[in-house]
Amino acid sequence: MTSGRPQGTDAARLQRLLEERTADLQRVKAEYDNYRKRVRRDRLAVREIAVANVVRALLPVLDAVDRALEHEPATPGLKDIADTLRTRLGSLGVTSFGEEGEPFDPARHDALTHHVTDGTRDLVCTAVLRPGYRLGEMLLRPATVEVTGPASPPRTQ
Repeated sequence: MTSGRPQGTDAARLQRLLEERTADLQRVKAEYDNYRKRVRRDRLAVREIAVANVVRALLPVLDAVDRALEHEPATPGLKDIADTLRTRLGSLGVTSFGEEGEPFDPARHDALTHHVTDGTRDLVCTAVLRPGYRLGEMLLRPATVEVTGPASPPRTQ
């Protein structure tokens, strides 16, 4: 013993220092792991927003092709274009919605007209004028519908 202190004190001090540095290292590692997860999540969100913006720009094209097919259903080239466009959009996770007979949901539907009838309790979509689209859970465009139901829908309590 050259320093005049017992060796046990140095060992305890070194042990505490080791424990502190180990805790610091574990904290830094956890922060780095969280950073990597956040960056991955942010990249996915940016990608989803970019895809959504491109798809929103293509929806009027799909609407125009669908309208053209209503007038000229026997045009094979146009049908192929519509099918290819739908397939590609589907591969990106885009789904269409809006069915006659489904309950009206103001979060997913835009009601263009409302036909009042007393025979029903809830608003129901009776015609789909333009389908709605979503990318995963993100609403790209609400479905434009005609609804039928009471003059004022029942309130939920």
